[in-house]
Amino acid sequence: TAAVFSEAIPGVQGGFAENLHAVVTAWFFALRGGMEQGDVIVIGAGAAGMFAAIEAGRRRRRVVVIDHAAAAGEKIRISGGGRCNFTNLGIAADRFISKNPRFALSALKRFTQWDFIARMGSAGISWHEKTLGQLFCDGSARQVVDLLLRDMAQAGVALHLGCAVTGVQKTSDGFAVQTTQGEFRAASLIIATGGKSIPKMGATGFGYQIAEQFGVPLVETRPGLVPLTFAEQELRWMQPLAGVSVQGRVSSGRARFDEAVLFTHRGLSGPAVLQISSYWREGEAIALNLLPEMDVSALLR
Repeated sequence: TAAVFSEAIPGVQGGFAENLHAVVTAWFFALRGGMEQGDVIVIGAGAAGMFAAIEAGRRRRRVVVIDHAAAAGEKIRISGGGRCNFTNLGIAADRFISKNPRFALSALKRFTQWDFIARMGSAGISWHEKTLGQLFCDGSARQVVDLLLRDMAQAGVALHLGCAVTGVQKTSDGFAVQTTQGEFRAASLIIATGGKSIPKMGATGFGYQIAEQFGVPLVETRPGLVPLTFAEQELRWMQPLAGVSVQGRVSSGRARFDEAVLFTHRGLSGPAVLQISSYWREGEAIALNLLPEMDVSALLR
């Protein structure tokens, strides 16, 4: 998710001349170490950050993207087992977990899954549908990363990798961002650094720190879409099943998911378990039904 801190910026969309202007100004912006006043700074070169930068660049904004990682889109590269599960045919606002159930409604109306599918098609990236409307690349997830990098370049976006942020301040005309590659200034700042998931990929709580700095209230953070691990005494009966994947039903409270369940050496994983992890709370029971479509009591009579 990308959070946007914005000042009003005049500007219009245009054709070749405007795009050429964006390329030239972004090049000078990068060449001078970000000391020139720009329009937009994006912190985070993941999917959200690159997408935001592309759209801003296409609107003649002078955009620079900053990321402390050595490469852009690393989570995209490993997603979907390396094939990038890039969208779902059944996307709807009520499929998103939020204290404000209508939070995603506006964004999803402005840009649907069909819009991104069309963008994949125009880039010549073939894909296929798996279960429950999940769409994956036929080839490598790297194709999606390359698509976003190419669109950023065409939009005149300057990309700074290996660039760690050391400070962020509000100024009279926008924001100042201090980094290991110098100071950048712009009228708008987009924080697209994601959450704390997969620290070995460089994920941190930076976005939460910036939110607190600017007085943006935070809800409690907790793991979501994660495997479940168990204590030794609970693992004994399931460890011999490690590596086995079956269709099942996992439920906790009112939440229920019918998808694959994977037994591991540490507990349970697979799509159904990853989904229920976002709803389960400590102390609550989790029910696992490996024959959800059968009446087991009738079979045993």
